[in-house]
Amino acid sequence: MRKRIVTILLVLIGASLGATALPILWQITGLVQVHYLNNVVTDLLIGAVLFYLLSFAITGPIVRLADQFFKRTENFISKQSPVYVLFGSISTIIGLILANIISIPLYRMNFFVFNTVAPIIIMLVLGYLGFRVGTTRTEDWRKLFQSRGKKQVIESPDDKVLERKVDDNFHKYKILDTSVIIDGRIYEIAKTGFLEGTLLIPNFVLHELQLIADSADSLKRAKGRRGLDILNDLQKTDAMPVEMYDGDFEDLTEVDGKLIKLAKLLDAIVVTNDFNLNKVSEFQNVPVLNINELANTLKPVVIPGDGMTVTVVKSGTERQQGVAYLDDGTMIVVEDGQFYMNKKLAVIVTSALQTAAGRMIFARPAHAQKGIREKNKD
Repeated sequence: MRKRIVTILLVLIGASLGATALPILWQITGLVQVHYLNNVVTDLLIGAVLFYLLSFAITGPIVRLADQFFKRTENFISKQSPVYVLFGSISTIIGLILANIISIPLYRMNFFVFNTVAPIIIMLVLGYLGFRVGTTRTEDWRKLFQSRGKKQVIESPDDKVLERKVDDNFHKYKILDTSVIIDGRIYEIAKTGFLEGTLLIPNFVLHELQLIADSADSLKRAKGRRGLDILNDLQKTDAMPVEMYDGDFEDLTEVDGKLIKLAKLLDAIVVTNDFNLNKVSEFQNVPVLNINELANTLKPVVIPGDGMTVTVVKSGTERQQGVAYLDDGTMIVVEDGQFYMNKKLAVIVTSALQTAAGRMIFARPAHAQKGIREKNKD
């Protein structure tokens, strides 16, 4: 079917070129007086037949090139945001309209190059320029058309009029990164209703979670599966709407860079526990919500003397230290923990450190703490 369409188009092009170019050829060759050659019907037929014969050789390559072009175009558009497609389409249409206005005087000329070729070139150039202007300045266009903030008037009991701007500091989308999903506290925060707007899960973050869940390392695998469970729980809760973002940024390889670019594109907030991503986002003027900073402000630190049961999974940086982790990824440094590798161990918290980068708990085995107490009694 596609080959037939291409063949018909080639025949129509050949007929139009024959009607335009062949009279000039007859004048050059001196055959202008041959009436059965120098007439519109013959010129149309000759051009159509020539291009029909030519179609047998070039239809196949044209169809393959067209398939590749449309496939790449479809893949490219499907990966872009709706804002990108909208402004790109509008600016392209504006460019084509300007090209047609500019080409009006050219259409009246009787020379083929000016009345046919030149308008096509102008439309291609201005259409492309319009598309580039619309897609490379999406943030500026979005801000231009975005509401500047609707003013509401509130009357106070003293009959004084107060003005406030709505949506000045409102960001609809809260983009979750991998660390905050694995952490899991975002689910509890969402259920409380303290966050407003919509939670946005980019497809590249979901892909990273899947890679972690399929890791050969048991700890990473547990974290990845925990993150996927949290996502499922977030989708089931009615406290906040959750949406997926299917687009990607192929020019970037790091997930952090993609998150920042997406936040700029959608005027969104990045929700993270990653200390480095937090700093980079602040440097690029992207709003950030750090769950660890919230916990540092609201939650008390672990009280020394609290007991817990952990599994020592690796050696610490200091001699004989062992390292264990809570379900949320909090690191627990256990004194003499190397002697209890891969074993469940009851420990007593000796101190805790809470920073914007996360929590770190220091503990010693419970039986060692008990021995110290008995020694102090003696």
